[in-house]
Amino acid sequence: MEITKDTIIGDILDKDPSTAPFFLEMGMHCLGCPASRGETIEQACMVHGVDANTLVEKLNQHIQGK
Repeated sequence: MEITKDTIIGDILDKDPSTAPFFLEMGMHCLGCPASRGETIEQACMVHGVDANTLVEKLNQHIQGK
């Protein structure tokens, strides 16, 4: 799975639940909320003031390292 800024957060969590700490780390503590699961990484990062490119890179490194 290749993650981009347009990837839906719920799709990432469904595919690999071990990515949840990366979202929690950025302040996204509402992972069970249907609204947050439907957001793209870019949308969530804008709301939480986090750089989307950095998060995408971390998530891809995590998934590839498994």
